[in-house]
Amino acid sequence: MKSENFTFIKTDKKIVKLYFDEITIIKGLGNYVEILTTENKKYIYYKSLKELIENLPDQFMRVHNSYIVNLTNIDTLEDNHIILKNVKVAVGKIYKEWTC
Repeated sequence: MKSENFTFIKTDKKIVKLYFDEITIIKGLGNYVEILTTENKKYIYYKSLKELIENLPDQFMRVHNSYIVNLTNIDTLEDNHIILKNVKVAVGKIYKEWTC
């Protein structure tokens, strides 16, 4: 999945070029993930979060069992939540260490 600053993903019977900087949140949906972008687009991709995080650049971090966020797109850290483009994502207890 990893190339310099973009990747290609297969979604909705087509292959889409996706820049890493445009990704805000990746939400786990079992064997699939939902990728949210800065342009409020959503893509469903057949890959587990565990497989995906191993192939993403360092700007991505898993912050919950169900979420990976792009650290460059974080707007605010608030209690146990991260806010990215007006979307609130909970930070899991085992992933909270990096926010301290």
